[in-house]
Amino acid sequence: MKKRIIVPLVVLAIAIAGFVIFKIDREADSSDIILPVSKGRFIIDIVTTGDLQAKNSIEIMGPARLRDFRIYNLSIQNIVDEGTEVRKGQWIASLDMSEFKSKLQDEELNLEKRQSQFIQTQLDTTLTLRQARDELINLKFAVEEMEIKLEQSRFEPPATIKQAEIDLDKSKRAYQQARENYFIKTDQSKAKMQEVAAELRKTQREYNSMQELLSAFTIQAPEPGMVIYTKGWDGKPIKAGSQISTWNPVVATLPDLTTMLSKTYINEVDVRKIKEGQRVEVGLDAFPEKRLAGSVIRVANVGEQRPNSDSKVFEATVEIEGTDPLLRPAMTTSNRIIIDEIDNVLFVPLECLHNKDDTITFVYRRAGINAVKQEVQLGAVNSNEAIILAGLSEGDRVYLSVPRGMENKEIAMLPELDGKRDRNKQREEEVERKDTQGPSASGERRGGRERPPRN
Repeated sequence: MKKRIIVPLVVLAIAIAGFVIFKIDREADSSDIILPVSKGRFIIDIVTTGDLQAKNSIEIMGPARLRDFRIYNLSIQNIVDEGTEVRKGQWIASLDMSEFKSKLQDEELNLEKRQSQFIQTQLDTTLTLRQARDELINLKFAVEEMEIKLEQSRFEPPATIKQAEIDLDKSKRAYQQARENYFIKTDQSKAKMQEVAAELRKTQREYNSMQELLSAFTIQAPEPGMVIYTKGWDGKPIKAGSQISTWNPVVATLPDLTTMLSKTYINEVDVRKIKEGQRVEVGLDAFPEKRLAGSVIRVANVGEQRPNSDSKVFEATVEIEGTDPLLRPAMTTSNRIIIDEIDNVLFVPLECLHNKDDTITFVYRRAGINAVKQEVQLGAVNSNEAIILAGLSEGDRVYLSVPRGMENKEIAMLPELDGKRDRNKQREEEVERKDTQGPSASGERRGGRERPPRN
């Protein structure tokens, strides 16, 4: 009779206890987030953002050689919308030519001045040489006249004959000097004409070059393709009203969309982990469901400081495998660079890890209906999770947040780590004790005997 009463009571007590435990467990689960310790392949990665760009592209250039005319910047008046598909020879942009036209007008006036100088020099030399020739003819007549006088003075007194001979010599010498001067003036006139002709040709050539450049201010597509704006010195795409430098007068590009790159920047802390050939998983912000494969093809050797950033970064280039019609230049990408993969390990989210005094790492582990502050030994870490080398087992569950009332609980230490910490602490204390005591406290010993103090 007693057994019949006791058995139902025991069953009822067990049921009530199970219900209470189940209810407590459900209430705890409802207030705290508990996750199982994961086991499997652990991926060490670095996630960065980047911009798509074509590996190969054709640059659409503005007018070249403007620096020869002391023009160093150009403004864009109008430009076709970015992403427009254009045909070869189709209009792309128009550049402001007001400064250039002013230079052209000045050069036109300079050309007219050079032409006037050429004509003036030509007339001056013609007149000078004509006068020299007339003088030369007159002197030649004078020589002939002196010869006639000498001939007529044959029957005159010797003095008269001598005077006629002297006059003839003077006229011949004057004629010879005039003849030599004429040749010198001819060479001098030729040199003057060559000088003004060279200046005229130079000015004419510059003027012709400027005339040819007039058409270059209207930019046309060299090949068919999609127009992509180039970026200015501030990293922003150019637009109507922007200025381009004549040192690099690129207005836009026509990218080859068959091979695309993602240009990204790696923090200086992580750059040593990045190597060429590493696998990359590429995502697109515009198409979140799209996943692409790629690989690192280049890592810069020199760092740089990006705008609005205090840390140094290194440029890395990721080449995307295959082609996709959805890819467009300047799209924002997320690049997950795979550094390493470790199989068959335990790992937990980083949010589950807590630190004490920056030396002890622990988690809150679920033990039945209670929680335990359990020390853990960490392995490799990625951007979201960390490998657990000791302290947890497969099947354990850990809290994602701090359970209520557990802040001041003692930590269940790992024996192997605790012993290692004790040994390290003991060494530090010994070193500190030796430093504070100094060599005199322990005595200077030689040959096993204490050395007596010096007087």
